[in-house]
Parts: sequence; structure tokens; C-alpha cells
Amino acid sequence: MTSTAAAPPPPRAYRRLSVEERRAQLLVAALGLFAHRAPDEVSLDEVAVAAGVSRPLVYRYFPGGRQQLYEAALGSAADELKLCFTEPPVGPPTERVARVVDRYLRFVDEHDTGFSALLRGGSVVETSRTTTIVDGVRRAAAEEILSHLGRIGGSGPQSAGPQSAGPRLRMMVRSWIAAVEAASLIWLDEGKQPPAAELRGWLVDHLIALLAATAATDEETAAVVRDLLALETSDGPAGRLAELVIPVVAEAAHLLPHAAAAD
Repeated sequence: MTSTAAAPPPPRAYRRLSVEERRAQLLVAALGLFAHRAPDEVSLDEVAVAAGVSRPLVYRYFPGGRQQLYEAALGSAADELKLCFTEPPVGPPTERVARVVDRYLRFVDEHDTGFSALLRGGSVVETSRTTTIVDGVRRAAAEEILSHLGRIGGSGPQSAGPQSAGPRLRMMVRSWIAAVEAASLIWLDEGKQPPAAELRGWLVDHLIALLAATAATDEETAAVVRDLLALETSDGPAGRLAELVIPVVAEAAHLLPHAAAAD
């Protein structure tokens, strides 16, 4: 009698990973652990288990141990974070910035513990190299935000392209980047409240407010704000903020010099 039992599936062919593929596999495993635990709490054994490889194999690719692996993983995460700030120059500038902040907050949400440990400092694996990586993200973020304001970050000779940002405008944008970082850490401390969309709106409002305040005493920023407002719409972030703020500012009319003179 002929058996009708199904034949077992053929064994899966083993594919040897290339050096680049294996290294990428280890970095993905490490990033998954570093994202939700402080880096000095993650062991190489855990990385090996997460990647499904042996501990000696991890050492083969990262002979410097956990420190080298962490720096490599941090560099990979930094590249991903820089991409959060990359946005095509299409549409009103504040709407572009809103999309940038949305992506940034998603990154923070997905890498909460690691992000917090990284920016707060104090880790035993923190070095001048890790600090340089983080500062590189900040500089890249500032460059991207300035590009949406029609400026470039350098202070060198002018060219036929976008103008270089002046010191006041550069300082303002870098201050805003620092505020975004600080707000993100507080957001994690507060159990990710308010909702990310609300926090994003608040951070974009902060950028607009900083631009307006700086424009009051800096001619370059004033020109940037005029150009920006010409591209904005009534239902975009700048339009909504203007609708909310103008009535409040009107209450301060008595503080103007001509009002005091009339009294």
C-alpha cells in the first residue's frame, strides 16, 4: 500500500552572510537593545543572543568589545536621526518643519531609554567620540532647519546660492534644536504626555515665536520671516498661531510708547 504522507520540506539552504551583512545584522541587534536600555546595562552576550550568533563572532567584528559596538551602533542611529531632518523644499516652511518634528518624535518614541541615556550623559561608555557623534546630529539638524528658512549654516564667503546665515539666526536655530532635545527628554519623563502631535505643534510654535522675537532686533531674521510668511497659508502652523496670538498681543497696546504719550 502506497503511503500518501506528505514529504518533509527540503532543508533551507544556508547562506553565508557577507562581512557587510553580518556587521549590519549585529548593529541591528545592538540597536534593539540600546534603544530600550542604558548602554552600560547591555552585555555582548545579550547582543550575541539577539543576533543569533556566538559571542566570539561578535568580538571578531568588534574586537574593541562593547565600547566599539556601542559607538558603531550610535553612529548608525545618528545617521537614521539625521534623515529625520531631511525634508524636500516643497510647501510652506512651517509645514515642512512639522513633518520633520513628527519624524524626530517617532524616533524618540522608538528609542526611548537609549535616547534618554544618550542625551543625559553620564554613561560609562560615553567618550569624546560618542559626544562628537551626537554633536554631528545637532549640527546636521541645524543645517536642515536653516535650509527651510532659505539660508545655509556656514559663515563663509557668499555664493550665488542661498545666503549664509548670520550669527543671530544661527544661534536662534541652535537654541531651538536644544529646546527640542530638552522637551523630548521631559516628554519621556512625563510618560510621553502630551500626545506627540500636540507636542509637535507646540515645538513648531516655539520656532515661529523665536523667529518673530529675533526678527524684532535682527535685520537678517526679519527678512527671513518676511519671506517665510509669504509662503505660509492661513490653515498652516503660522496662520493658526497668528490667529491665536494676535488677540493676545492686542491686549498689550497700552504698553506702546505712543499710547503712554496719549495718556
